Amino acid sequence: MTVAQGGFDLLVMDTEGKGKKLKLLPETAKTLTDRPEYDNQPNFINDSELVFSAADEKGNHDIILYSFRTGNFSNLSKTADRSEFSPTLTDCKQYISAVVMEPDSTQRLWLYPINLGEPELLYDDIAPVGYYDWYDNKAAMFVLGEPNKLVYARGKGNILQIDDHIGRSVKRRPKTSQIGYLSMKSPKETLAGLELPIRTFDIESGKSEVLGFGLAGSLDFIWLDQNYLIMAQGNGIYRKKTTDSEWEFLGKIESSTHQNITRMAYSPDLNKLVVTMQRK
Repeated sequence: MTVAQGGFDLLVMDTEGKGKKLKLLPETAKTLTDRPEYDNQPNFINDSELVFSAADEKGNHDIILYSFRTGNFSNLSKTADRSEFSPTLTDCKQYISAVVMEPDSTQRLWLYPINLGEPELLYDDIAPVGYYDWYDNKAAMFVLGEPNKLVYARGKGNILQIDDHIGRSVKRRPKTSQIGYLSMKSPKETLAGLELPIRTFDIESGKSEVLGFGLAGSLDFIWLDQNYLIMAQGNGIYRKKTTDSEWEFLGKIESSTHQNITRMAYSPDLNKLVVTMQRK
């Protein structure tokens, strides 16, 4: 993970319907965060709360919790000697996990108890971790290197290597044992940029699948549900069924202050989509 310099904010918009009937209401889009520093990597952890990584004025990143119920922000971590990135809820729902850049710049996966107890290091021997997601209380992790690798920690010293030359999005397909990711191998070259293959790997069966290509130039996707993905390109948001080859345009955020949607988080419970955009 490279620490992205420059300002990123979270914006939120309302949605209607689910899955293939999802409609975006871009006219409802408004800033959730609005400051020069980095606010990024949003993830919903339940039906009313969101976590994200936020930098302070010194460039140190902490985990922030936002409640849609109260409208309040609170710190889940406040660590002056290390930075937390990519926070999300663990399968057991007792912890917020995060990639931590430790004081010596080692990047490993840590667990931060929801009850604000002492954080604990999860895999002491796996570094540098960039991104990850959970299946069966174990992490599938993007490990930086030449090349980047996607690995799954079955147990201590039992690391399954899934693939290499992968992109930064690692997202478990809902209600399955499949890890979804973008592959840097065999991209499709277009005038608009590279379209990366969307792949899944089934942890249980070992079976690999390709679900078509992502949008040109896009490195981030999320699952709406088991059958539908969304991605963004510029300020536009698109949906694709896993079995379709074409992306369908869902809407665009018109903004004089922000551009280029990257990471997204969706809550079907709240009917809200949160997106990260760059400050102009």
